[in-house]
Amino acid sequence: MIVIHHNPDCGTSRNVLNIIRASGSQPVVIDYLAEGWTRAQLLALLAAADLTPRQALRVTKSPAASLGLLSEDATDDRILAAMLDHPVLVDRPIVASPKGVRLCRPSETVLPLLDRLPPGPLFKEDGQMILDQKGDPVD
Repeated sequence: MIVIHHNPDCGTSRNVLNIIRASGSQPVVIDYLAEGWTRAQLLALLAAADLTPRQALRVTKSPAASLGLLSEDATDDRILAAMLDHPVLVDRPIVASPKGVRLCRPSETVLPLLDRLPPGPLFKEDGQMILDQKGDPVD
């Protein structure tokens, strides 16, 4: 089973979801902006992805700067607390599969989490090729 913590308004998140579906998987899709996070859930995801709250902090198109979270003295505990209050502060998408957990930016970083690659060719929304005609990853 694959779980994607998804923001439908995010192009990268949509690309990752499309890649997962093209591989033949039907993931559990969690709209984390609507559902929010629990402290235990977010800590577990970050630990599994080997990320600190600062590494998972979305700094663009989020209130990170206005909340003072970009300063060097903002602790991980403070960032985590803000992420619980403002789910948009968590960068996305985060994908969990039997092969691991990863913040999938750029989109093609989801490929190692899949049991099988989608057939090629496969393109992102912007037209960039991810997999060639043979289904091989494009560098």
